[in-house]
Parts: sequence; C-alpha cells; structure tokens
Amino acid sequence: MRRFCTKLLVLCAIVGFGAGILAGCGAKDEVSSTQTQEASQAETAEQEVIAFALPDGQEEADVYIEPIPDISDDFIRGMDASSVLVNEKSGAVYYNYEGEVQDVFMTLAQSGVNYIRLRVWNDPYDEKGNGYGGGNNDVATAIELGRRASKYGMKVCIDFHYSDFWADPKRQHAPKAWEGMSADEKSSALYEFTKTSLSEILDAGVNVGMVQIGNEINNGMSGEMKTSAVMKLLDAGSRGVREISRQYEKEIQVVVHYTNIDEADKIDSIAGDLQNYGIDYDIFALSYYPFWDGTMENMQEVAKNIQDKYDKKVMIAETSYCYTSEDGDGSKNSFEGIEDLVEGYAATVQSQASMIRDICAAANEAGALGIFYWEGTWIPVGPADKDNSPLWEEFGSGWASSYAAEYDPEDAGLYYGGCSWDNQAMFDFEGHPLASLNVFKYLKYGAVAPLAIDSIPEVHVSCDVGGEVKLPETIDVIYNDRSANAQVAVTWDEIQLAAIDTKNGGIYEIGGLLEDGTKTTCYVEVKMINHVQNPSFEDVDTSMWKVAYEGSSNPTDFQVKADDAYTGEVAFHFWSGDSDMDFSITQELTDLEPGTYQLSVYAQGGDLSENSEMELFAVTGGEEQTAPFMVTTWADWKNPSIPQIKITDGTLMIGVRMKCNAGSWGTVDDFILNRISD
Repeated sequence: MRRFCTKLLVLCAIVGFGAGILAGCGAKDEVSSTQTQEASQAETAEQEVIAFALPDGQEEADVYIEPIPDISDDFIRGMDASSVLVNEKSGAVYYNYEGEVQDVFMTLAQSGVNYIRLRVWNDPYDEKGNGYGGGNNDVATAIELGRRASKYGMKVCIDFHYSDFWADPKRQHAPKAWEGMSADEKSSALYEFTKTSLSEILDAGVNVGMVQIGNEINNGMSGEMKTSAVMKLLDAGSRGVREISRQYEKEIQVVVHYTNIDEADKIDSIAGDLQNYGIDYDIFALSYYPFWDGTMENMQEVAKNIQDKYDKKVMIAETSYCYTSEDGDGSKNSFEGIEDLVEGYAATVQSQASMIRDICAAANEAGALGIFYWEGTWIPVGPADKDNSPLWEEFGSGWASSYAAEYDPEDAGLYYGGCSWDNQAMFDFEGHPLASLNVFKYLKYGAVAPLAIDSIPEVHVSCDVGGEVKLPETIDVIYNDRSANAQVAVTWDEIQLAAIDTKNGGIYEIGGLLEDGTKTTCYVEVKMINHVQNPSFEDVDTSMWKVAYEGSSNPTDFQVKADDAYTGEVAFHFWSGDSDMDFSITQELTDLEPGTYQLSVYAQGGDLSENSEMELFAVTGGEEQTAPFMVTTWADWKNPSIPQIKITDGTLMIGVRMKCNAGSWGTVDDFILNRISD
C-alpha cells in the first residue's frame, strides 16, 4: 500500500503534533505549516518535522503479521532509543530498508513507531568527566535524541530515573548530589531537578508527551526504601511535571513505573499505596518481558485490575524479544540460549515480530494505551571477536564502564562491559533494520508473506541404558503464519541411528529430513531414566502416590520445607505426638520395559524407639523384595536400595512402609527407579 507523509514546520515542540493532520494525504502530497510560540525559558531553533502515516490496508512484507482489527491508530507503538547517541559516537551506523545510511529516528518513524522513550540520569559521570556507560544519559543527551525523534513526528516519554545510573528493582541509588539528604530534602531536590530538566528539554523543542517519575520503583527510589519516603518523592516529581505542564500550556502525562508483574498481589498493593497517599498520576506503567514476567494472561489481569479498581490508565513501559541467540559484541547477553525462549516462539526475526504483535494484541485487549519496546536500537559497536572495551569505556556504549564502579560497586563495578541486548535489538549487528521492526505499522491490517517455516523446535529423546531408541515419526513445525503450524512427517538417518550404543550413556545427534527436504536434528540422550512419577513430590498433583494408615488420623503430609527435603522444597513427612504410627506410601508403575531395575529412596528423622520398623519395598510378578533401614537424627539422610528387581510383565509396585512410636518424626524424599540392564 501507499506510504503517506506530511511535513510541518514548527519553531518548538511546545505545540503538540495532531494526528488528524495526516488524514487524506496522498503518497507524495505535502502540507506545510508554520506555527510559532515563544518559549518561556529560551528561544528554540526552527526544526522541520516529517511524520509518516500508517498503512490503510494489508501489505506484502518479509514477515507475516496477523492483524489486530480493533487496534487504534493512537495505540502507543513506542521504542526506547536511549543508546543511539553513544552508539553513533562509537562508530555504529544505522541504515534504512534500502541499505542507505539514514537517521535511525526516521527509520523508526517509517516503521510505525510513534513514541520514543528516553531515560535520564542526573549526573552519569565521575569527577573527571568519565561516563558511567549505558548511554551516559544525562539531560543534554535526552535533548539531542528527543529533538531528532520530534523531527519525525514522534512524541517523547522522558524517563527520569532520579539516579546517576541504572535504577531498577535491584538498585535505586540516590544521585551523588543528594547523598546524605533526608527524604524531605531529596523531595525538594527532586522537585527542582524535574522542573529545571523538563523546562530545558521543552525549550529545546522536544515534543514531550509523558514523563516517568522513577523507573521500576518496586523496592524503593533514590535510595529511599520506606513507602512513606518514596511517596514524598513521587509527590514532588508529579508536582514538578504538573507545574511545567501548566506553564508551557502543554498536556504532559505523569507516569509511575513498576515491574515484577508476575507478583500480582504486590502490584495491587503498590497501586493501593499510591491511591492512599493521594499521588497525582495518569498512567500506571508495567514492565513485561515474556521470558521473565509470566504469561500474557497474567499481564492482562494486572492491567485490567489497575484500570477497574483504581481508575488509572495502563501501558507496557518495557518489553522485548530476541531475533537470534548469537552475541554481537563479545559481551554476555541477557537473553541467551534456548532455555530462555518462550514456547511457540523461536530466536528468529519472524518470531520477534510475532511476539511483539501478540504482546500488542494482549495489551490492546486489556485496554492498555500501548507498549514501548526496550532498546531496539542498541546494537554492537564492534565485532564479537575483538576487544571492544575501549569503545565502551570512552563513549559509554556498553551497559556499564569501569568508571561506574565508584557509584555502583556491587554490580557495575564487578560486571561492567558491552551491550547485553544486541540480540534483542530490531536492527542487525551492522545497523540494518530487521523486517520485524515493521510490525508496528502492520498491527491493524497485518502483513502477508509467502508461507515458510519459521523454526523447528529441537527434538530431544531419552533412552534408558540398555533400552531401545524410539524416535518420533512426526515433529512440530512453526510457520510464519502460525495458523499453519502442524505435525510434519520426518525421516531419520538410519545409519546414525544404528550407530547409537545403548549399553553406555551418551548424547547423539540424528539427522532428519521433512517431506519438503528441510533438515532437522534429534538429540538422543542415553541415560538412566528415573521411572518414578513425581519422585520428589514437587508437583502439586500427588495423586499417583497412595497413602494408607492405621488409626483414625493420618500422621503424614506432603510438607513444604526445604530444610527437611533432600532436594527441592517438598518431602513426604510423618509425625504423631500422641499415638503410634503404622502407614505406607506406594506407587504402581505400568508399561515398564522388561529388564533389571534398581530402586532407592532417601529418608531422615529421629526420636524412634528400638522396635520401630521401616522398609523400602518393591513388588512385581507376585514377589516382594524389601530393604530395611532406620533414621537416626535430622539431616542424617539414609539411602536404602534394592539393587536387582527383575521385571517381566511391565508392572511394579514401589513404596515405603513404617511402624514407629508416638513422638517420632521424619521425611522421605527422592524415590529413584532406574533400568540397569535388559
């Protein structure tokens, strides 16, 4: 479809950019206008503004995007771009879709991004002027980046951390200039900093639409941890924003920002505190990283609760997903291997686009204002096989420099280095925009692409030592259009399969071909498999275990207490204060391969009389074997075993039975049944 653009001439961004001016423009139609307004603090330079409209229908693209028909054109399609300036100073170059060098903010605007988020630190430099890294994001940096964003019709969210470096649930350091201040003194300083900084940013022509007063402040803010002190700081920040908003006659939304939304009750409690203290704010912002913060359904429930219970608007302030598992600069990534992937999404450009589309759809359904993608422009500043630390140190393009050690010794001082986010950027390692970046402009009408395999989830098969390797006849395949996802027939390499030695443990790779010739791999691990279901009682469902006891009351339970468990947090617990105990716990196993097995269990406890009886037992083919044992004291784990159990009919009953005196106690944990030979 056609790409629309409108050019405006403005003297400053104090006057907001109206979305309605774009309606009805043709592909090359231009409407220019000059709007002037005297800035109250400083005169601003004239800046040409170029805005790009969204498509008015479905388009063909390199990624498939399922449409969200009811999504508004005003839905926030945001991008945090705080590291752009230091990346460019370090030599990074950004390109457009045609492979030409272009201002990255223009590329973002062309891709449907309508809001830019910029973090601001008070003083991210040491006494010699060396930057702490992570973008060296002071007010001057926000002004330069904010003007570039405003030039292309995007609004700006200013994210005040009220710190000299990163602020998040792990750390909320006060700025150096505020150290030693009381909460009241910090509130006054924060109020003045907010007003002064926001005035400078607006005077420079940045089109500020919202201001965050704090960043992920679940556990504190600017060195203050008590709720009452944090509320004083928030009140000061809000008052500062409101006063500047009135002074400049510009609508600026006040945002509070929290994370760890998988802890829904705590988020609700935080929102309740904000209400009880009368904090004046407009938007409750949430970080939502799908690989860290739980399900989209939970995110929606949290968002709806804030809106319904507290009558506040909600947005997703941070989210992201990877397009590759590779590292671009030789510095460890936050999102690494396959274990970080969310089910149904791969480390591909298509999956990155699909994930962001799905988060937007979920947020929109929950009534959220929109989302901000976190640091989609944070690309490497040097190749992964070279030492890029001189660039990180000089320009601050790594997540932290060594100079930050004095301010943040417990984190930056230990782990300073390069970019940890390059595989989650929406530009490749060389600065070319990925096809997934266009997801923002395709949200409403979607995009079509030729049906293609996006990824094939790794296939893993376990085989008992001495057992038979059984590979699946079909495997899951994920397509760019996920409605086409299916089980596809696969043919495995017979020569590689025959070479597996099941008499010894090991890991083998077996190649396979799908019907269309696509290659895949199955990883076969030959090992001793524990055939006991829920062997450590960690799963809530314990229905596979049968407990029997004599008497009127059950002296046993599944106890959640790590100190009394051999592994994990749960163990089978027994105790009776006033009567003797006679009980058993059993599990019946079926469909076991014929062969010889060994059984063992762990137990600990104390205060048993000499005539107490405890035994591990196994019953198969009508014959029973037992292994008596006795527990002695706390944490002195006994490990009885039955080494040779011959199974011919595939069935086995296992368990522990005990007869012990009143006042005795203990736990049983970690049943293990291995096949040791055929």
